Amino acid sequence: MEHQGLNLMDQALGFHSNVTQQPWPLCGRFVLVEDCVDTSGAFVLHHILKHSFTSRPSSAVIFLAFAHPINHYDRVLRKLGCNLSSQRDNGRFFFLDMLMLQCPVEGKPKHDGLATVFEKIERAISELHPENKKFVTVVIDDISCLEVAANGSSNDVLDFLHYCYTLTSENGYALVALNHQDIYSDGERPAFMLEIEYLADILVKVDPLATGLAKDVHGQVMVLNKETQKQQGISSIKVQNFHFKIKENNIEYFYAGTRT
Repeated sequence: MEHQGLNLMDQALGFHSNVTQQPWPLCGRFVLVEDCVDTSGAFVLHHILKHSFTSRPSSAVIFLAFAHPINHYDRVLRKLGCNLSSQRDNGRFFFLDMLMLQCPVEGKPKHDGLATVFEKIERAISELHPENKKFVTVVIDDISCLEVAANGSSNDVLDFLHYCYTLTSENGYALVALNHQDIYSDGERPAFMLEIEYLADILVKVDPLATGLAKDVHGQVMVLNKETQKQQGISSIKVQNFHFKIKENNIEYFYAGTRT
């Protein structure tokens, strides 16, 4: 039985550690969430977003929104017990609305747009209170829309993500991004997607059930955590698989076969 207040997703991401004694478990790490059209993985972003505020009073989030406006996330997080408007007023939440970036100005170099986005991230971090810079999480809500903003240039997207990864890893920040793994109709996974997966420290795959739709199970999750103990020079890969059910105000996580 799980400890009170914890769930399988918390344990897979490392949130079960003693937050009063240990640093933010995602410090210096890149979390890549992959979903599909039939089963959205956005709830994983919401889960991490809520944790980033509740587990550390001095944390901050830089949120790059390519998929939805702030009202959408404000409604979702309120159901989870987190007030984004309040966090923004407190200087802990920076929402960068990138929706218009999906329609670049004709004739303007495509890489200029992504360079501007990265500058916005750096500027938002520079404006944070020094205390809040200890635990910063940069969230990208849709890499596929980022690719649209780059006029389909996967190389520009990969360069941008490398810049973000370097910025976060060198400063001990966290990088979290969502991508859709089934948007390529030819069935062949592009090389840049494989590179992004290789870059990720934690890969979260959200898929529908292999057996089809079910009333009490909305999908399955696989979390691949590349744990590294730098001092001992030891690296290991920990894989956890479980199911989930999306409810009105929370998400239930459980092992396969434990629900009737």
